[in-house]
Amino acid sequence: MHIVDVVIIVLYIILTLGVGVWVSKKASKGLDSYFLGGKTIKWYYLGLSNGSGMFDVSGTAWMVGILFLYGVKSFMFMWMWPVFNQVFVMMFLAVWIRRSKVMTGSEWILTRFGDDKAGRASHLIVAIFAVVASIGFIAYFFEGAGKFMTVILPWDASLSIAETTLLTSEQSYALLIVFFTTIYTIKGGMFSVVTTEVLQYLIMVLAGVLVAGYTFYAFTDVEVNQLIPEEWKNVFFGKELNGFWSGDYEEFNRLIDTQGYKMFGAFIGMTLFKGFFSSVAGPTPGYDMQRILSTRNVKDAAYMSGFTNLVLFIPRYLLIGGIVLIGLAFIAPQMAEAGGVTGNDLEIILPKVINNHVPVGIKGLLLAGLLAAFMSTFSAFVNAGPAYIVNDIYKKYFKPVASDRHYVKASHIASFGVVTLGVIMGFFADSINSITLWITSALYGGYVAANFLKWVWWRFNGWGYFWGMLAGLIIATLQFFLDQNKANLEAGTLLHDLSEIPAIYLFPIILVFSLLGSLLGTFLTKPTDMATLKSFYTNVHPWGWWKPVRDYYSEERIEKNNEFWLDMFNCIIGIVWQSSMILLPIFLVVRDYSKTWTTLAVFLLTSLILKFTWLDRVKKLETSADDI
Repeated sequence: MHIVDVVIIVLYIILTLGVGVWVSKKASKGLDSYFLGGKTIKWYYLGLSNGSGMFDVSGTAWMVGILFLYGVKSFMFMWMWPVFNQVFVMMFLAVWIRRSKVMTGSEWILTRFGDDKAGRASHLIVAIFAVVASIGFIAYFFEGAGKFMTVILPWDASLSIAETTLLTSEQSYALLIVFFTTIYTIKGGMFSVVTTEVLQYLIMVLAGVLVAGYTFYAFTDVEVNQLIPEEWKNVFFGKELNGFWSGDYEEFNRLIDTQGYKMFGAFIGMTLFKGFFSSVAGPTPGYDMQRILSTRNVKDAAYMSGFTNLVLFIPRYLLIGGIVLIGLAFIAPQMAEAGGVTGNDLEIILPKVINNHVPVGIKGLLLAGLLAAFMSTFSAFVNAGPAYIVNDIYKKYFKPVASDRHYVKASHIASFGVVTLGVIMGFFADSINSITLWITSALYGGYVAANFLKWVWWRFNGWGYFWGMLAGLIIATLQFFLDQNKANLEAGTLLHDLSEIPAIYLFPIILVFSLLGSLLGTFLTKPTDMATLKSFYTNVHPWGWWKPVRDYYSEERIEKNNEFWLDMFNCIIGIVWQSSMILLPIFLVVRDYSKTWTTLAVFLLTSLILKFTWLDRVKKLETSADDI
C-alpha cells in the first residue's frame, strides 16, 4: 500500500473519531437525547444517516459478487431482504410509526396492545428480537470487515502464542475497526452516529464517483462491450436461469447452476411473496425505526424515508458497477484459469480489485469510503440495540426511577455488551452468505406474521403477538443451526434434507408456524381493551379490518382509512422507481447507453407520478405543536 493511501485512511479515522467525540456532549441530557437526538435533528440529515447506515461493506461485497456473476438481474436478489421494504416505509409506514411519539419499536407495541400482561409480553418479545437482530447484524459486519481488510492491507495482524493462533488476521483487523467505531458510538449516541454518518456518506459518494470515473478513463466503450456478454445486461428472465458465459468463462455457468437460484422464476416469486408481508409488517426494531422515531414530526418521517431511497442507490451502484467492471477485466480471467470457482471467491472480488487494480489516491479514498460504510452501519446497530435493553427492559422492569445520567451510563454498558456478543457470534460464522441468509430468510421470517397482523386486524392481541413472534424465532433459530451443522448430518435423513433447502424457500414454513402461534395465542385469550384499540386506531389510522372498533364508537363517527389501494399503487410505482436508481448507474458504467436513457426516462416518469400520488399528500399531513 502506497504511503498516500495510508495517510488518507489515517486522516479519515482521526476525522471520524474527532467529529464523533466532539458532538458527544449533546447525548448526555437523557435517554431521549442519547437514542433519538432529542427529536431535533432535521429530516435530510437523518435521511443521509439512514442511507449511510445501509451502505455496508459485507452487503457491498456480496452485491459485487452477484452482479459480477449474474449481471443486472442480480438486483432482484436483494428483494430477499427485501430491499423494497423502504418503499413501503416511505409510502405509509413511516407516518404510522411516527404518530406514536415513543422511543423504541417495542415501546411502540404498548400503544397497540396496552400495558397489561399481554401487552408487556408482546413488548418484551420485541425487545428480545431487537437485541438478537442487532447482535446478528454486528456478527455479519464483523465477518465482512475481517475478510475485506485482510485482502486489502499488506500487514499480517494475526496473534499467536507458542505456535497457537489466538486471532487470525481477519479477526484482528475486524476487532480494530469495531474498537474505533464503538468509542464514538457509545460516547455520543444518536448525535454522534448521525453526524459521523453524514460525513461517511459524503466520503462514500466521492469514492463511488471516482471509481466509476476511473473505469471511463481505463476502458474504452469497445473494450467494455467486448468484455460483457449481451445477456449479462438483460434485466428480463424466464422460469430458469441459464448460464450465458462462453469460452474460457464457462466455469461460471457451473457456479450459477449450483448456487440455488436456478429456478429463477420461482425464486423471484418467493422473494415477492415474502417481500410483501415483510414490508407491510414494517421495519424491524432497529436503526431504521430509530431514525423514523427521531424525526421532528410525521411529515418529516415521510420525507426522511423517501430521501433515504433517493440518496442510497445511485452512488452505491456507481461504486459496485465500477468495481465489477474492473473485476471482469482483471479478476475473471484469473478465476476462470484457476477453475473450481466457489461462492467464497465472489466475496473477495471487491478487496482484490481494490488491492491490485485501483490507482494510488483513489485506492485510499475508496478504502476510507468502505471503512465508512462499515463504521456507519455498525454504529447504527450499536446505537439501536441497547435502546431496547435500557429503555424497554432495564428501565421498565428493573429500575423505573433513576437519573438521566444513570440511564446514559447503563446505555454505555448495554452497548458494550451487545458489541461483545456480536463479535463472539462473528467468530463462529463461516461466511458472510450464511449470516445474510439467516437474517433475511429465517430471523425476519419469524417476525413477519405477527407484525403484519398488528396493523390490519383489530382482534389480534398481545398474547397472539407474543406466541407468533416466539414460534417464528424458535423455528428461525433451528433453521440456522441446521444450516451451520449440515456437514455433520447423515445424508438421506429428514434433517439433512431440510438443511439442504435454500433459506428463502423455508420462509413459508416459518411463516406458517408463526401464523399458527399468532392465531392460537389470539383466540385462546381475550381481546385487547377497546379503549386501547380506539386510541391506537384513531392515532395511527391504519387500513385493514377495524370495523368492530369503529362500530363500538359509532357515535364518534371514526373515519375509515380508504387509502389501501392508493398505497399499494404507490408501492408498485415506488419499486419500479427504486429499481431504476439501481439499474441506471450500472448501465452507465457498462456503456449500454440506450438502456441508460431508457432507465433514466423510467426514473423521471415514476418520480413525476409519485410527486402527485405521494409527495402532494405528504405536504398536507397535519402536525401538532408538540411534534414540532
